Amino acid sequence: MSGIGLIVVFIIAIIVMILAISKLKIHPFLAIMGISLLFGLVAGIPLVNTRVGDRTVDGIATVIGAGFSGTFTSIGIVIILGALIGTVLEATGAAFKLADMVIKLVGPKHPVLAVQLMGWVVSIPVFCDSGFVILDPIRKALVRRTKVSSVSLAVALSTGLYASHVFIPPTPGPIAAANTLFGERAGEYLLLVMGLGALVSIPALIGAYFFSRYIGAKVKSVEDIEIDSVTETYDEIKASYGTLPNGFLSLAPIIVPIILMALGSIASMAGWTGFTLRIFSFLGTPIIALAAGVLFAVWQIAAAEKLEEFYGITNETLKIVGPILFITAAGGVLGRVIASTSIVAFITANAASIATIGIFFPFLLSAILKTAQGSSTVALVTTAGIVAPLLGTLGLDSPPRTALAVMAIAAGAMTVSHANDSYFWVVTNFGGMTPEQGYKTQTAATLIEGLCGMAGVFVLSLFLR
Repeated sequence: MSGIGLIVVFIIAIIVMILAISKLKIHPFLAIMGISLLFGLVAGIPLVNTRVGDRTVDGIATVIGAGFSGTFTSIGIVIILGALIGTVLEATGAAFKLADMVIKLVGPKHPVLAVQLMGWVVSIPVFCDSGFVILDPIRKALVRRTKVSSVSLAVALSTGLYASHVFIPPTPGPIAAANTLFGERAGEYLLLVMGLGALVSIPALIGAYFFSRYIGAKVKSVEDIEIDSVTETYDEIKASYGTLPNGFLSLAPIIVPIILMALGSIASMAGWTGFTLRIFSFLGTPIIALAAGVLFAVWQIAAAEKLEEFYGITNETLKIVGPILFITAAGGVLGRVIASTSIVAFITANAASIATIGIFFPFLLSAILKTAQGSSTVALVTTAGIVAPLLGTLGLDSPPRTALAVMAIAAGAMTVSHANDSYFWVVTNFGGMTPEQGYKTQTAATLIEGLCGMAGVFVLSLFLR
């Protein structure tokens, strides 16, 4: 199947999946896997690997397996190590220490803004999925510390991370888009892209901030219900840990992975070579960086004289993250199945028909691709490849306007995060929300964030020529 019929079937499949999860209460793992299989078969993916000319077309079982394993390859170990760090921070009281440090820095009246800005800074060098896992213990402690809605802080952290993830290099998506659109001149204009990315992220953050505060009053997560039922005060809970770790020990399991990943990005972006590039690239790999964070977490738990509890903490962490991993992997399966159909090819072939809308063309195309296949990075890279030969037609061929095209693509690449996006499941599961609540919070927040970001791009396009 191809063309408009395939698009219609895709829309129906997504609606059925949402209803199955939210209304029929089918477990997300089963709902997503079932829809992936049915959609793949209807879309024409062969039953078995098939030879077509000089290439092999993967069968539906191969596509599903690749999507499932690909998620574990990219983020599975990151989730496990990050969750382990978080559990140690909670067990030693370090999360409470970090919450107090954040409150002292920004004041007790602005925890939502504090969490959002913290995410925005961290995700400049770090993938948003990893950043959420790393920072979630601080968010949870702030919920107890301030009694602010857990949902508000989860959405604020998510959107803060997401804004810099799609708009500001050195994350791979915006760098790849800039390289594609600028070609050999990419290095010359990378600073321009970074500056515009920081600027365009401001309206996105503002829109997401107000939505975070609004939705927190409307949706109650499991964490909110648990906090409401706790009779102990924050200070009483904190006192039960005894002497809290010092600031360095509390911060090290979080800040060390961030620094290592930042150095890995800098080494790649700065064009370092030889041993220096290899060592920093190795240490900056999220798995290795978080493994270093785990070592500091072990040091922390040893300093708290609770090392004998580490086995139990690890075992409990694996029980908690198991469902998260499998649901996230199912989302990866849906994304891989969609990518294996002709949806992207159909959109690419019909790009010229909507190219008359100028700066909004990259945004809409990227948003369609993001919503269809789930990955912001794939949406950025694919859209950039389609838009590059059309820059002159769209009036986006001057350096400032080409940089704006990168921003428009980035705004589309965050619109929207739903069930086929691993980040959706990271935020909803770690935030203690049901899938239905995830659509009301994470999906709606990324829609608002993307539209506000695009509004900023449009305003800038009126002045930059």
